[in-house]
Amino acid sequence: MPAQYGEAVKLWKILGLAGVAGVAATGALVVKSERARRAYAPDEVRQQLHKRFEEASPVADEAPTPPTRLRRLRARFSRER
Repeated sequence: MPAQYGEAVKLWKILGLAGVAGVAATGALVVKSERARRAYAPDEVRQQLHKRFEEASPVADEAPTPPTRLRRLRARFSRER
């Protein structure tokens, strides 16, 4: 029984060290991404956000037409609901 206990302790030590290494690696990646994010000036970030917003929401050229009575009835009795 003592031999099995020693092997179990070794296994848990290895797993614990692997867990610590994983946490350290994750922390390093977080720090790296934080540095990359902070490398931009606030004006550059604002400019990129405005650019993405314009791309994401195209401006409609014409106002949508109000639904006619026929379209409202079709929508009401449509089987596609």
